[in-house]
Order: sequence, then C-alpha cells, then structure tokens
Amino acid sequence: MFRKLDYIFFGWIVNLFYPQYFRPKYGYQRYYILFFHYFIPQKIFRLNPKVKWPVHFTSKVLAPEKIQKGILCDPGDNLNNYIQANNGIIFGSNIELGPGVSIISSNHRTDNLREHKKGKPIIIGNNVWIGANSTILPEITIGNNVIIGANSLVNKDIPDNSIAVGNPCKPIKEKEKYIEDLSEIIFNKNVPNKYQAFLNTNV
Repeated sequence: MFRKLDYIFFGWIVNLFYPQYFRPKYGYQRYYILFFHYFIPQKIFRLNPKVKWPVHFTSKVLAPEKIQKGILCDPGDNLNNYIQANNGIIFGSNIELGPGVSIISSNHRTDNLREHKKGKPIIIGNNVWIGANSTILPEITIGNNVIIGANSLVNKDIPDNSIAVGNPCKPIKEKEKYIEDLSEIIFNKNVPNKYQAFLNTNV
C-alpha cells in the first residue's frame, strides 16, 4: 500500500522531470527519496540541473549533453560520483556505479591547464558493475558483462565477460553469463522500442 501511495504522490513528478529515468516501478528506489534527495537539489537548488536522470546531491555530472545512456543506468545516482563527459561517454544498459566512482573522459593539456585534450569517448557496455571508489580514465572501453572491483584504476580496455580489479585494473577471471530475466521488469514508464532487444537478450 505504501509503495503505491509513494508512486501516486511522488512517482509522477519523477517521471515527468526525468525523461531518461527507466527503472523498476517498485522495489528499486523510493520515489519520496528521489524527490527529496535528487529532485529538490537538482531542480530547486540547481545542482546538476541539466541532467535528465536523477543525480545524488553529493555527485557531479559535467557535460551531460555528451552522455549517451541506456536503461537501468543513471550515472551519478550514487554517493560522491564524479562524471566528466567533455569527450563523451557512452553507457549501455543495466549499469551500476558504486559510491565514489569517477569517470573522466578528458585530461587537461600539460601545456595549458585551462584546456582539455580532445579524444575518443569512453564506452561502457551492458550489464556492468563498477565498484566503489574506482576511476575510469579517458578513451577506455569496458565490454559487456563486466565487474570492476572496488578501488580499481582502469587505464586500459577491459574485455567482455571479465572480472577485473587493481591499480592498474586487469582481468583476473572470466565472468559467468548474466542471467537475470530483465524482460520481467515492470518499469516506471513505457520503455522505448529500441531497448526491447536488450531486455529480451537473457530470456
């Protein structure tokens, strides 16, 4: 009963103001928490105001217009995330970032600290977990079905189906297939057709 009231009072606000927020309708994050910890800081106090998905008030998302992302993925929604997308970041779907994760798409030039180097975007595949306090450096590609261990420094590409840890981050073992049936999720709103193939992958 409480979760339905939560959706009635706060869910419509979240869905209206966050057009790129696609999560389970119930059981993921309480809508009143999204309202007070995300919506008010973003929309009223103007912390990360241009981001079209919930960002926690302790996190920072720079150049959100250069971020592409799928569903079940909201970069910056955890505590103390730092997402810098000057050169672009492409997120797949079903990605979770632990607290303290930094994703940095461009470095400063060594001969002019006020300018950033141009480069390729960071690419992160589907079904990826990035552990707490990890850092992803510019031009990195992380494959599908990957776990990055906590406190890792990712400065080289990580292949599909890997568990990778360390500084520098390296694959240490092959990861088993991702088996969650995402097609069974009842979402907070209609999911665009372009994501249906992803949702049906593990059926």
